[in-house]
Formats: sequence, structure tokens, C-alpha cells
Amino acid sequence: MLIKPKKSLGQNFLIDKNILKKIVTISKILNKDVLEVGPGTGNLTEYILKEKPNKIFLIEKDKTLCDQLQLKFQNKVEIKNNDILKINEKNISKNKLIVFGNLPYNISTEIICNWILKLEKDFWFSELILMFQKEVADRIISKTNSSDYGRLSIFLNWKMNVEKVFDISPNCFYPKPKIQSTLIHFTPKKDYYKIKKSKNLEMVTRIFFNQKRKKIKNPLKQLFINYQEISEKLKLDLNLRPQNLSLESYCNIVREYEKLKS
Repeated sequence: MLIKPKKSLGQNFLIDKNILKKIVTISKILNKDVLEVGPGTGNLTEYILKEKPNKIFLIEKDKTLCDQLQLKFQNKVEIKNNDILKINEKNISKNKLIVFGNLPYNISTEIICNWILKLEKDFWFSELILMFQKEVADRIISKTNSSDYGRLSIFLNWKMNVEKVFDISPNCFYPKPKIQSTLIHFTPKKDYYKIKKSKNLEMVTRIFFNQKRKKIKNPLKQLFINYQEISEKLKLDLNLRPQNLSLESYCNIVREYEKLKS
């Protein structure tokens, strides 16, 4: 049965066998629990199964695809017909998960930011191997002082090591998307800057990057009455712009903000 991709769900199925093989070699899957988000027609699932995981969980929003996946893989997989944004990931497995995902590009940043926002002390995953629109991936991997550097790069690099694996051509998908894709490998950091609430980092970076072209004096004034004192304490040059501040600087600003609110 030929599955017609649904535009409304942002479906583009990865069909290139060489790319599929490459993706499953990024991690050591043997005897591990694996979560695949948006498995589609199960092309990547087949290759994951060849690596002999302990268990594989599939989360697919499309009911038609879920039925097809069930027929195709029978009891080799555990399928949940659900929206990944509505699931408590901690309830999927008692073990840490290796997560694969060809995420719908229209909600890819929402999915991963949601995962980070909900993280507490423990990571529910051991690694994430995710595909993004290249333009979004460039923002995720960008460094301080670059034009792509912003909220997304700060937020995702805060608790995770982020590594670009490779770009993927539109020719590797059905139907062909109009844009290039990029695969990114995320692993949890053992040490990261401690703040009380991840939402505060999200809020502070939003205030700064909503005024991206302005000097940091403006957003600091918005957050602190004594902004000059704070800037001196944190050794911040008020003539800098938001893209010039490091992750460490943003976390220090958040800590000062949290002291103010405690």
C-alpha cells in the first residue's frame, strides 16, 4: 500500500538507504532502549532493528501510518499513536533512551525546546540524533559573535553537547522537500551552568534577542533597576550586542535575576 505523505503533518519520508545506514551507526544501539519519533513508513526503524536494541518505542501521530507500522513490525516494536508534544517522555521507559527523530520541520524547535524545559536533574535520554531543516540546524550549532547565534543556540547548548553530523540532500526524501536537512547529535553535559529554572533562561534570552540590534544596556535595564551595578559585577560591556555574549554570561544574568526574585 502506497502511503501518501500528509502536508499538514510535515511528512517527508527519508528513503536513501546509505543515509539510513549511516544514521544508525552514530550510536551503539545493541541492547539499548530506543525511541523513534515520527517513524513514518518505518524505513529507519528497519535499520535500527538490525542493530538489535533491547526495546524500540515508536511515537507516530498519523493513525494510518501507525496501522501500517503495526502490520510491518508486529511485536518487534511498541507503537504509540500520539503527539510527541503531549507525552511525558519519562513514562516511556525506565531506562535512558537513545532518541532518533526525523522531526516535522514546522514543530522541530518546539519539540526539542519542550524537552529541555521539562528536564529536571536527570536526563531521560542518553543521546538525541535528530534531523532539522538546515537553516534551523545552523542556528543550533552557531557560536558567539556569529549572525546565526541566538536563543536557540544558547538554550540547546546549555545542557547538551551539540555536534553536526552531516547535511542531507532533498533527493534523499519522498516527497522532496524544498530545503536541505541536517542531522545533529546531542549528548548530555556532565557539568553545566546551574540555574533554578530553565524557563528563566528562556525568558532572559527572549528579552535580549527581541532587541538583537540594540546594545545590551536596553534589555539589562528591562530586567534590573540597578543594571549598571549588575553589568560591573558580571563584567559586561554595555556597548556589546546580544550575539556578543557567551552562554556563561547569559547564565550569570539569569542567576542575578533569580536572586532578585527569591
